[in-house]
Amino acid sequence: MEWEQLLSLKRQGDTHKRLRREQEETRLGFEVDYDRIIFSSAFRSLQDKTQVVPMPISVGSTKDFVHTRLTHSLEVSVVGRSLGRIAGQQILAKYPYLKEVHGYHFNDFGAIVAAAALAHDIGNPPFGHSGEKAIGNYFKQGNGKKYKGLLSPEEYQDLVDFEGNANGFKLLTESREGVPGGLRLSYATLGAFMKYPKASLPKKPSKHIADKKFGFFQSEQDFFLEVVEEIGLVPNPNNPEIGFFRHPLTYLVEAADDICYTIIDFEDGINLGLIPEEYALEYLINLVKDTINTKKYNAMTNSSDRLSYLRALAINTLIRDAVDVFVQHETQILNGTFDSALLDKGKYQPQVEDIIKLSVEKIYQSIEVVDKELAGYRIISDLLDMYTMALINTKEGNASNYDGLLIRSLPENYRNADTSVYKILLDTSCFVASLSDSAAVHIHDKLTGRKI
Repeated sequence: MEWEQLLSLKRQGDTHKRLRREQEETRLGFEVDYDRIIFSSAFRSLQDKTQVVPMPISVGSTKDFVHTRLTHSLEVSVVGRSLGRIAGQQILAKYPYLKEVHGYHFNDFGAIVAAAALAHDIGNPPFGHSGEKAIGNYFKQGNGKKYKGLLSPEEYQDLVDFEGNANGFKLLTESREGVPGGLRLSYATLGAFMKYPKASLPKKPSKHIADKKFGFFQSEQDFFLEVVEEIGLVPNPNNPEIGFFRHPLTYLVEAADDICYTIIDFEDGINLGLIPEEYALEYLINLVKDTINTKKYNAMTNSSDRLSYLRALAINTLIRDAVDVFVQHETQILNGTFDSALLDKGKYQPQVEDIIKLSVEKIYQSIEVVDKELAGYRIISDLLDMYTMALINTKEGNASNYDGLLIRSLPENYRNADTSVYKILLDTSCFVASLSDSAAVHIHDKLTGRKI
């Protein structure tokens, strides 16, 4: 892979080449990407989507703030901007022609990573990662299993392994009437966004990080391949059908997400009372023991100040470590042979692993969280069942009056039954995935007669 090609400013529908040296410095193309994402309705809905805790819970804590997908995404974007800028300085030092000939600056790398990081969760369903599993379970073991024979293996796999990353790519790029190309982001930002540049099949063909999940639905395959060709991703021999190695900046987007959920989800667990504060602080101190100012830390009498100080130190420590790994392995990253997340190769991997292990035990597997995930499963399954049945009945000419009422309750762009079974099922899944937690609960209550 070549950096000049990877940093493409091209957008869907462009008829001329966009050159970096001709960009308006007060509002660069990569910064336009950020603006378009943050003002999109899909991004705004993240304010009411679960990050750690599925729907509000009460655990007897007086500190009731908990991160949503929106606050998490904003924080990941800030961390990603720092990662991109620091890495960008070193890339330009190694390849000075990028600046001298093409006009790229280190801020460009930060802007690309920040925009991709801002959008990294934009396709996630309500109720956290259990929302993805709930959609997949409906088609794998629920009533949606009956449609398997009407779909190709790839189409069915798109549904049974419904993936927020693929849905995000669809949201960012899908044309609608009067809106060609969706948000029309630069191909560099789309490339950095694609954590798993492969189709849903074959599933996990190797242990390479790029093969862990998939990054596009069959419906977006043609445009996915257009982006891949423009930015020059390297084909992945582990997946000779449709699979590629990552855009290098994807590693920084992933690192930003890993840093935030490791440290800030942990902080949420403390604030919710799920993890004893003194116990948790020791875990963070183990991570920052090489940089902590003991005198400053001991002078803090407020526990929230101590936690904030350790959180800031931990994030900065992991940012520097991730960039070091990125720069050290940049050649392997460019040729596709670097197969792990950056934090997995960092010197603080044991400390990060300890924090994640405690978070899994105390937060993600807590009774309160499990109870709310169960509710999310039921809500998503019921909504999919009602809407898919109404649309398929309409397609087959067997619609009841109730089916017609259900379809009219959908947004207009999700009402089309005159299309393939795959598109009906995928679009309905994407509609349910677009709902905020509260909207999903409200619609479910209304359709099941609990609220009129």
